[in-house]
Amino acid sequence: MSLKKLKPALGIILAATLALPILVSLGVWQLNRAEEKQILQNEYDRRATVGPVNVTGLLQAADDLRFYRVTASGYYDPARQILLDNRTHEGRAGYHVITPIIIKGSDTRILVNRGWVLLGQSRQILPRVDPPKGLQTVTGIATIPVKGGFQLGELPVFASPWQTVWPRLDIDHFQKLTGLQTQPAMILLEPESEAGGYVRHWKRLDAGIAVHHGYAFQWFALALVLTVMLLLATFKKKKNVNKDKKDNETDADA
Repeated sequence: MSLKKLKPALGIILAATLALPILVSLGVWQLNRAEEKQILQNEYDRRATVGPVNVTGLLQAADDLRFYRVTASGYYDPARQILLDNRTHEGRAGYHVITPIIIKGSDTRILVNRGWVLLGQSRQILPRVDPPKGLQTVTGIATIPVKGGFQLGELPVFASPWQTVWPRLDIDHFQKLTGLQTQPAMILLEPESEAGGYVRHWKRLDAGIAVHHGYAFQWFALALVLTVMLLLATFKKKKNVNKDKKDNETDADA
């Protein structure tokens, strides 16, 4: 068999051999991510049916609050209110309104996501989102804002004057910036609540599990295609070798 004929087959075999384990590992990784989210979703569903858990002024561990339906009574603190930027609803730009509530009988805060509001005419004119005055009781699911990964925008570094618009929420940064004792979770205010809420269409935690399954299917499908190509290339190479061997034997007999 000539080198010219051998090169294409060897190239396909080498490329497929190198790519195949990578594609399979990517598919397995996507399945593992889906399983992790499913476990998280199961825990979310279990905890959401318990309670509500009463949040007091004593600091609690994040995992003791996360995913539980919680309730807290106290007074909104408008001086430390945050508008989370780049939040959309039905294709429209706006903010999520995050307002600390001073838990009754203490100086401890817990952040409350009161929902989405429209951006308005410009970013220079912020929407009026004054919280209601007086004693409030807020109820909702406790969540822990995601940390790490690629994050757009820098968090404020000065507490005075207060910067209302934040690109993302970091409770540890809020506590460090303000010096205020703050629970390590945020309450997603229930849609039925009358404690000064706005648009509250909270997404279920399981959004994305099916996406991981879809990606896994794609990676495994590509791996299958490469396997078929590898088999065909190997068969073709073997066939050409046998043909060249037969031709050589014929030439020798002649």
